[in-house]
Amino acid sequence: MRIIAGPCQHESLGQSAAIAEKCKAVCDKYGIEYYFKASFDKANRSSMQGKRGIGLANTLNDFKLIKETYGVKTLTDVHDIDQIEKIVGVYDDVVDVLQIPAFLCRQTDLVQAACDTGKIVNIKKGQFLAPWDMKGILTKTEGAKEVWITERGTSFGYNTLVVDFTGLQYMLDNFSEPLVFDCTHAVQKPGGLGGSSGGNRDYVPGMARAGSALGISSFFLEVHPDPDNAPSDGPNMLRLDDFESVVADIVAINKVVAV
Repeated sequence: MRIIAGPCQHESLGQSAAIAEKCKAVCDKYGIEYYFKASFDKANRSSMQGKRGIGLANTLNDFKLIKETYGVKTLTDVHDIDQIEKIVGVYDDVVDVLQIPAFLCRQTDLVQAACDTGKIVNIKKGQFLAPWDMKGILTKTEGAKEVWITERGTSFGYNTLVVDFTGLQYMLDNFSEPLVFDCTHAVQKPGGLGGSSGGNRDYVPGMARAGSALGISSFFLEVHPDPDNAPSDGPNMLRLDDFESVVADIVAINKVVAV
């Protein structure tokens, strides 16, 4: 099993270190491979009032310390080729996985540049795509160490996402690439609060249990010690204190399904 977990955006070394330490300890307890995630720049904001992050250098310098202290693998998202070049040039040993955001998943040059690094590349399936549309995107991924596909919900009318579990089953059955289920963005309400996105974190545990029952073994969970006061994606982020209970459910169900 694999879990990618961390805050939406990196806010401070102290906070991210505490999150990484907690998540790593939980994943180690249950024998799960853990990747710490956080964004250095949330370029896709609902408005100019949206907080974007503390920048590439500040974030990845902290990533380096977190990685050295806790021995975690790391993931962060990239939005343009210049960011990829900076990461490879200065922070190549700090970032293990490059993530392509959902809204950018069809950007050929960006996907190819990420894959050309030889790193693991996690491609988030756009909210506007059918599951089988990922076939074309996967033709652009030559050179990557490994490619993951992440499902994060599908647009359903205005300001609403739904999870199509038949689509998840399709991707499990038809793609050899590991399928990751992003249970926290799946319950997001994009732009639902007007100037920012809404959501309902109460649905996250159920999404995780359902995904595990389907046979998914890789999960993406955004977590935060105080999500109601987080600078972004607070309504759909899982409370850090609830992380272990969700992981325990995933593991228990996965063991039953695997029998």
